[in-house]
Amino acid sequence: MAEKPRIALGMSGGVDSAVSAALLMRAGYEVVGVTCLFFDDETALGAQADAKAVCDLLGIAHVVWDCAPAFEAAVIEPFVGDYASGLTPSPCVSCNARCKIPSLIACADSLACAWVATGHYARVARLTKNNRFVIKTALDASKDQSYMLAQLSQDQLARLVFPLGGTTKAEVRIIAQDLGFSVADKPESQDVCFIKGGYVDFLKERGLADEAGAIVNAAGEVLGQHTGLFRYTLGQRKGIGVAAGEPYYVIGKRRETKELVVGFHDETTISEVLVGKVNWMAFDAPPQPLECMVKLRYRSRPAACVVSSVDGGVDVAAEGGDAASAAAADEHAHVRVQLRSPQPTTAPGQYAVFYQGETLLGSGVIVSC
Repeated sequence: MAEKPRIALGMSGGVDSAVSAALLMRAGYEVVGVTCLFFDDETALGAQADAKAVCDLLGIAHVVWDCAPAFEAAVIEPFVGDYASGLTPSPCVSCNARCKIPSLIACADSLACAWVATGHYARVARLTKNNRFVIKTALDASKDQSYMLAQLSQDQLARLVFPLGGTTKAEVRIIAQDLGFSVADKPESQDVCFIKGGYVDFLKERGLADEAGAIVNAAGEVLGQHTGLFRYTLGQRKGIGVAAGEPYYVIGKRRETKELVVGFHDETTISEVLVGKVNWMAFDAPPQPLECMVKLRYRSRPAACVVSSVDGGVDVAAEGGDAASAAAADEHAHVRVQLRSPQPTTAPGQYAVFYQGETLLGSGVIVSC
């Protein structure tokens, strides 16, 4: 009798990873539940206990893997540094590629597991034309998490299994209830996992200091004062602190002069973005030009665009960015993303994720917009 393939499943203590364990067992895997401990607090310890309870019920092993040092270095420190540089980072995307999946693979290797799995709503596929691995969107579009996996490498994708890619959240809840999981009705976490209060308080605890400056319009007219650029993100409407006949939106930051630039709604759309640190999944290099769809934030709607290469060493400031944008730019190749129709502004530091149909082509960090 052939041995079952051995797989390490990341278990966060939630219903998705719990049901993933059951589905993997049904598919013939020998499952080891792995709880990556990113920080040691009451919430994390509770999640660890929930994961172990599911493993005990299923009769599978449960392992706790200490990821706190890696999480601090790969996720928290860059997050704080990006905000200090005037960016608005997306820590979950970088965490999956630089901490969570690498940590899970390291644990899998120590346990002699050939495969790794998570409870993400996405699918892994292999293209027949070039044999490359790609992420495909989940069957349940309302839960699709492909955006969050857009920076994964070919080596990482080659070992990944996503049991929930072909299921809906409603089905997952039903399976959990049928199996008697205590986490069947556990609510989802929607916030950045390492921030328990407001992100401004977190950043101040991490050393970011209030630096007063002027709130100005695009013409440079002073409208008020702010107490720190890190308190604001592009596109923000509420909490700016200046009033007019119609709402103001944040449309820019000028770190050199500490100015926060605001404008009215008709000033908030963009026609292109510059993207660096590009990770292509579907090909080594894309065709030129590349017609596809792009998501400029996790919750944004995909927009039609044309992607073209920009030579390395681009002068970011000349492209409408500033020193903060330059700090996020890859020192080598960039791509210019021209939008077929104006889109709501996004923020440098977010990810641009490219799709054709259900296939994720690649992604990169937005440098300027």
